[in-house]
Amino acid sequence: MLVLAPLGKSQTTVPLPTGDTTVKSITDEVVSTYNSLQDTTSSERSAEPTSNQQLAGNISGTVLDRSGGVTVGATVRLTYKGQPFSQTVTSGNNGQFSFSRVPAGAFQITVTAPGFSTQSFSGDLRPGQAYLVPAIVLGVGTVQTNVQVTASSPDVAEAQIKQQEKQRIFAVIPNFFVTYLRNPAPLTARQKFRLAWKTAVDPVTFLGAGVYAGIEQAGGRYPEFGQGAAGYAKRYGTGYGDAVTGIFIGNAILPSLLKQDPRYFYKGTGTFHSRLLYALASPVICRGDNQRWQPNYSFVLGSVAVGGIASLYLPSSNGASFIFQNALIRIGQGSLGGVLQEFIIPRLTPHVHHHRSGEQ
Repeated sequence: MLVLAPLGKSQTTVPLPTGDTTVKSITDEVVSTYNSLQDTTSSERSAEPTSNQQLAGNISGTVLDRSGGVTVGATVRLTYKGQPFSQTVTSGNNGQFSFSRVPAGAFQITVTAPGFSTQSFSGDLRPGQAYLVPAIVLGVGTVQTNVQVTASSPDVAEAQIKQQEKQRIFAVIPNFFVTYLRNPAPLTARQKFRLAWKTAVDPVTFLGAGVYAGIEQAGGRYPEFGQGAAGYAKRYGTGYGDAVTGIFIGNAILPSLLKQDPRYFYKGTGTFHSRLLYALASPVICRGDNQRWQPNYSFVLGSVAVGGIASLYLPSSNGASFIFQNALIRIGQGSLGGVLQEFIIPRLTPHVHHHRSGEQ
């Protein structure tokens, strides 16, 4: 008996007849049968993993920036639609990423990186497919930067008075010493004199003095001046002189010395009575350069000073009584002007409401 015992198989017993040729033939037949069995067994062993590999696939790709450079350390997340499966990897030194042995189906890749906007890619992986994702280019992300720029107070005031210098009633009459901002910057002494000068030399100021002189001449005021061109010139000179001294003393000189703001601060809110009282009190109450409310020494003393100067060149001026009478008249005019500024003039001044709505 010849016994062959293949590895992992049961022993097979073959009776051998006599004769060398017959034995060799039978031996070759047994070996052939054994090799055939081995091949079959090997095929069966390799069949199972091959089938399993066909069910899984690979996904790979590269992450770049807009300049074409590779992006290292980007977070790449793989998810599937309708499946709980997910994997996360990071891009390597060459910007590449790879997912191995992943299931087939509709997938989505999401790439995130600090300083870049998030990018996504969707695809459909077939069983056993090696899917190469097109290069994913990351754009620069939106970065919110809060920069607080604080301009100096004179610079802010300069920008604000440029708007004030455009304020004209009916787009004609200067209305420079009024601010419609809620919290305007205080004026420097130079800016106070600038507004005073601009008002004093405005054509409307010259025209107003001329009209006032004509009214005085028609009414026979100051008969000492006489009539005709000479009388009109005297009245015009005194009228314009009163206006200029009042503008500079009450709105520039004393406010600069006493650190007070010569402007009218439009209120615009509150009840009618509160606004009315506020407007009536404007000649005697003002805001200081320190942003605090205080007695309006500039206007009151300025009114007295203007009366004192006028008494030097106006005829029929009765000393102290004339000076204080003139000061009271100017204060009364200031109250009336405050009421007009609070309730009427803003409607007659172009762009006022635009300025308030655009205020920060």
